[in-house]
Amino acid sequence: MAYSTQSSPGFSANFPAPQSDTPTPSAETNPMPPPLISTGTSRFPPNFQPDRMPSPSIRTPVAPSSANGIKTGSPIPHLSTPPGPPVFTSPIRPAAVPFRTSPASPQAIVFSSGSSLPASTPPHFLNASAGLQHQISDVSEDSVPLGESPYVLFSSQKVLKQKKQANVPSLGFGALVSPGREVSSGPQVIQREPHRCPSCGAYSNLYCNILIGSGQWQCVICRKLNGSEGEYVAPSKEDLCHFPELSSSMVDFVRTGNRRPGFIPASDSRTSAPVILVIDESLDEPHLQHLQSSLHAFIDSVSPTTRIGIILYGRTVSVYDFSEESVASADVLPGDKSPTPESLKALIYGMGIYLSPMHASLPVAHTIISSLRPYKSSIPEASRDRCLGTAVEVALAIIQGPSAEVSRGVVRRSGANSRIIVCAGGPNTFGPGSVPHSVSHPNYLHMEKTALNWMEHLGGEAHRQNTVVDILCAGTCPVRVPILQPLAKASGGVLVLHDDFGEAFGVNLQRASARAAGSHGLLEVRCSDDILITQVVGPGEEAHVDTHETFKNDTSLYIQMLSVEEAQSFSLSMETKRDIKSDFVFFQFVVQYSNVYQADISRVMTIRLPTVDSLSEYLESVQGEIAAVLIAKRTALQAKTQSDAVEMRATIDERVKDFALKFGTLSPKSKIYRFPKELSSMPELLFHLRRGPLLGSIVGHEDERSVLRHLFLNASYELSLRMVAPRCLMHREGGTFEELPAYDLVMQSDAAVVLDHGTDVFIWLGAELAAEEGKSAAALAACRTLAEELTETRFPAPRILAFKEGSSQARYFVSRLIPAHKDPPYEQEARFPQLRTLSTEQRTKLKSSFYHFDDPSFCEWMRSLKLIPPEPS
Repeated sequence: MAYSTQSSPGFSANFPAPQSDTPTPSAETNPMPPPLISTGTSRFPPNFQPDRMPSPSIRTPVAPSSANGIKTGSPIPHLSTPPGPPVFTSPIRPAAVPFRTSPASPQAIVFSSGSSLPASTPPHFLNASAGLQHQISDVSEDSVPLGESPYVLFSSQKVLKQKKQANVPSLGFGALVSPGREVSSGPQVIQREPHRCPSCGAYSNLYCNILIGSGQWQCVICRKLNGSEGEYVAPSKEDLCHFPELSSSMVDFVRTGNRRPGFIPASDSRTSAPVILVIDESLDEPHLQHLQSSLHAFIDSVSPTTRIGIILYGRTVSVYDFSEESVASADVLPGDKSPTPESLKALIYGMGIYLSPMHASLPVAHTIISSLRPYKSSIPEASRDRCLGTAVEVALAIIQGPSAEVSRGVVRRSGANSRIIVCAGGPNTFGPGSVPHSVSHPNYLHMEKTALNWMEHLGGEAHRQNTVVDILCAGTCPVRVPILQPLAKASGGVLVLHDDFGEAFGVNLQRASARAAGSHGLLEVRCSDDILITQVVGPGEEAHVDTHETFKNDTSLYIQMLSVEEAQSFSLSMETKRDIKSDFVFFQFVVQYSNVYQADISRVMTIRLPTVDSLSEYLESVQGEIAAVLIAKRTALQAKTQSDAVEMRATIDERVKDFALKFGTLSPKSKIYRFPKELSSMPELLFHLRRGPLLGSIVGHEDERSVLRHLFLNASYELSLRMVAPRCLMHREGGTFEELPAYDLVMQSDAAVVLDHGTDVFIWLGAELAAEEGKSAAALAACRTLAEELTETRFPAPRILAFKEGSSQARYFVSRLIPAHKDPPYEQEARFPQLRTLSTEQRTKLKSSFYHFDDPSFCEWMRSLKLIPPEPS
């Protein structure tokens, strides 16, 4: 297999498409070669509605759904993504809620009938050959309830049989997989070994044909008939329903064994892994005061059983000793080079205590935080020495500890994922992995390349030691994002930029340490032989797994996950290899990982999609929002630089034109195409993408766009959708909120508006409302509460910014809205029906409040592409 390296965010795997329509031999005789995967550099988790269910105070207008294509209460679309080569990008994290001193651990997501999660196809057993039909169980039709899958979202609920129609690159087909997602009613747990196909390695599932007389089952992937050691022998199909894997599309096989404590659902067992704070000591007094407040709140929020360590770095590395109760005491190591084995041995085997349970060291931790002092020299922030790399090396050595043993190259596990949280106020400019203070240094490019490689190696070493490194940056000093990003990415962590060390930083600090995570994750993907996986984008990398001694025809795709967390997802692009003859295609996703209780889990998710000949039937099954998210991830993957982003805007234009050309109709007596009504939500979502922070020019610095891009490429579906298209909610009397299209027509002077754009939440107060002190205070409080609810479980936490109409900061809000005021009145009313409730005087006042600028409205953009804008749905 050939390999190529891309500097794209994250892991990207490219699978060559087949060159002919001729059916390939069966997997048994000619196994598919594994996809070609190229490693890149990118990063990425969630939330379409609130990170939970919508607040009951939010009501949706009776008129058309929001113009951005988001419908409250409508089922979450199934994923669609254009086919392409498998590609990986690292994880992103969603935004979090406002600052609070209590622990902000992720909450379980509760699903109801209003959930936006797509329903999977009804469980149904296929008939076996005619000679076996009398023995075959058909439990699914009457025994298996139709369920929802929060873990896998497809771009369409049906697959086209004709290869030429199915493989339209502009639309594509694919899925979003969220293997670590937590739901209130999770998969059924099975504490025994699974039945697997000896040929391809697939797991038995509810779609398998079962010979109830002999207990044999037919694999849905390779069609082989396999034994069950008599376990599936049953007098009738009803008797098979007590096997969870034969009655549910999702199951967890749990193995505890003798080498671990086992599955112990103790209240604090999941948070006992150590957390080490690595803190920049080169901060000016205002930044330090904010940081100390955030750190004190963090210390108070930590679980009593969590072991914590504190390290400071500047020109040296100070490792604080928790054995000194009355004074802050630290052992100091030089920062200009990596610590020597001798110095680490002296530190670790000495008398000091550098990791201590919170319940035993809370007063000491507060004393240490209070003892921090501001930077005293007059050297500019960017020129101060910071040995961040050395400090992380020391933190890893302390976590590994004196008892860490390496056997056969694998570090022995001692608990759940450990965490190193770096609080950085500037770039790494001293010691290993550093770059010169100034980019004008004559040898800067060479030193930057060396630093990149060193940081990526350090992140990989952290990952091998089961430790995640999160880098939380704040302040006004540039931190040189390209240097720090590889450290976070390779370890499975995240890099986040903040304006300061205040509220959002404090929330992220808490959530970084408390978020649930598994370790040693491996994702396996198997699908029917007619389906080819062409691209994967997500927080992982190609895994070299040789299973052919066990499963001789295993052609599955293996992905090594950098961490297993709720806020992540993988986007898979697929194509059909030939015309499909069968009535269904099958997909099986298996996630093997160790959970936070140190039990080994194999989560098996099996999905069946029907195949159709009718193009209109297929288009009706397309899930526009999911398809748009998958297209956005593919597009953002290519937008590595600002110039790339400009090119990608043009590809969005071409893609939308191709939608109309392939699936739309030509308007009578004109050369203008009508956009297909089945895909009516997609153009506006993609219009938001091309003008938003991922591809547009509304972000101030390229480093910021780079961080957002890395987050987006690995984010969960919900956060990804919000980052593509903002959600707009207008405050109403009585504290309720009405969801409206994200158009500038929402900026009515007597209103308050909340705009959720994923990593930023904006609160806008109209001038008339702001003039009434009592009403504006109540509205602002209600908006703030809503913003907290919408982002309650996101990591990282979003900025929550509030401002009044006409203020200089209001431009951040205005730039995220589509300038629909440029459209004629009839078009405005059709797409923004709330305008009909305004008086003539209010309409005139609203119209006069807008300034002229060159950005086109959505309708103007569509017409510039020679397309008729789709009717509001």
